[in-house]
Amino acid sequence: MPPILNAQSITKQFGATPLFKDISITVDDGARIGLIGPNGAGKSTLLAILAGAIEPDSGELAVRKRARCAYIPQDSRFSTGLTIRQVLDAALGGAHVPDTDREGRLRELSGKAGFEDLTAEAASLSGGWRKRLAIVEALVTLPDVLLLDEPTNHLDLAGIEWLEELLNSLSFAVVTVSHDRYFLEATSSEIIELNRVYAEGLLRVKGNFSHFLEERQAYLEAQTRQQESLRNRVRTEIEWLRRGPKARTTKSKARIDTANEMISNLAALDSRSVANTAGIDFAASQRKTKRLVEFTDVACELGGRRLFNGLNFTLTAGMKLGLVGPNGSGKTSFLRLMGGELDPAEGSVRRAEALRMVYLSQMRELDEDLTLRRALAPEGDGLVYQGRTIHVASWAARFLFTGEQLNQPVGNLSGGERARVLIAKLMLQPADVLLLDEPTNDLDIPTLEILEDNLLEFEGALVLVTHDRYLLNRVASTVLGFDGAGQIAQFADFAQWEQWIDQRTRPGEPDTRSIASKREALASSDQLSNRKKKLSYLESREFATIEQRVEESDMRVSTARARVEDPAIASDAAALQAALADLAHAEAENEKLYARWAELTDKAV
Repeated sequence: MPPILNAQSITKQFGATPLFKDISITVDDGARIGLIGPNGAGKSTLLAILAGAIEPDSGELAVRKRARCAYIPQDSRFSTGLTIRQVLDAALGGAHVPDTDREGRLRELSGKAGFEDLTAEAASLSGGWRKRLAIVEALVTLPDVLLLDEPTNHLDLAGIEWLEELLNSLSFAVVTVSHDRYFLEATSSEIIELNRVYAEGLLRVKGNFSHFLEERQAYLEAQTRQQESLRNRVRTEIEWLRRGPKARTTKSKARIDTANEMISNLAALDSRSVANTAGIDFAASQRKTKRLVEFTDVACELGGRRLFNGLNFTLTAGMKLGLVGPNGSGKTSFLRLMGGELDPAEGSVRRAEALRMVYLSQMRELDEDLTLRRALAPEGDGLVYQGRTIHVASWAARFLFTGEQLNQPVGNLSGGERARVLIAKLMLQPADVLLLDEPTNDLDIPTLEILEDNLLEFEGALVLVTHDRYLLNRVASTVLGFDGAGQIAQFADFAQWEQWIDQRTRPGEPDTRSIASKREALASSDQLSNRKKKLSYLESREFATIEQRVEESDMRVSTARARVEDPAIASDAAALQAALADLAHAEAENEKLYARWAELTDKAV
């Protein structure tokens, strides 16, 4: 059977420089393709061409007869006034689904996506739920191929896991543009990287993302060896040309032509081998104060809704704190409380004197009428970085912008380019605390790797909100977890928070985690943390006894759970209610002790 989609010799350009030139790509039945590449390589444009939403400048796209293609762009929007049911009904009608099958298909998929109220207005949903609705809208049509452009950008961690399970259960082909490495690993059986470093404009590797990384490294090493071999041959030919060969003979003419061809080939290889990664380097202020921000019995309200209560937390110098939780649970509000943009409904937030904070909002707010030159250097063509003056053109080049782009409006930039502009502006401000709200959105994988390395080396404190599990696991040494119901707890790592959430969403089931697994996670975090803080005298005394207290707490939980499971108690309603209350209290105290143990472990040398 022919491919569902067959793009041959596709070229597309905006302005003078092509995004990609003469590339070919096919999508077969059941394919699971992850499409990656640096910002500006044209991933979204290529996906739109495959969907038929954009015409290529040259080349052809062949679509198999009667094949149905569903395309979900990055930004999912719905008309005002339409309910969830109306959106899905319209999709079913457009796909000519028989009336007898519509209701069943609609309820099945909307239920799996978590939509409880189909009368809710689609346009009023949060970004994550609009993305879920767009995916369900596409799936109800039973497409032959689903094209997804950065689907994880607006989803929370639970939403990403839902999407992973969904994609792995589908039988039709899926092509996904994504920078989420864990997501690519879980959902792709083939990776295509769109990049000018490759001779054909792309590299296609069958296998998961880990295998792709190995194959790409082998390809680039082979290309480097080819360059070196060609460079040696060119050097020999240039020496021969300098000796003044007689151009009258046919043999001499052929060798001159061959030498020129080799020089051109080497120049092409050299141009493809230039690495395109932004030079990210946040500067810490070298502040010596240990306690930077203290939350005391803080409650937060937004729009009349209480997000969380009774928060007690201290951000200390050098801490790498990750915030995790469902959309709407209060992570961004926590950042705003910390930065002073929001006042607590109860309690107090105390900041160290003259504390310098740098805040990257997920809103990517830039004046779109400004030129790139003025966005980077408002006062002139020079700017000061780490005590020295740098020309704006050099600063722009560090973030992969060309000289021609300096006089173009910011409104013309892609999402990834806007992110780089904001990071470039923030880097000019020495900081005691970096507050980063979803910094990975729209960044390509090479830039993400540079960002991760710099955040690990940053000597100040970091508070990070991200749905990128790889970044969170690599950078955060402490995790503050939100459950979406007003509760917050501290953990050693992301895995502990997941276990906590899982247990809270299934309160009637026993906690099957072993004491050893909890301690293993703490030990693992202790080994991975690169910047430990020394304990105070009182903390040292507390740390010396906390393991024994944890063991005693574990015993109390086990005893309380045994009482709940005792048939004699289970048959007595009053006794069972009291036993359940005791168990809930014991588990709550147990979680607090483990969170405190994690905090002290993180500080211990």
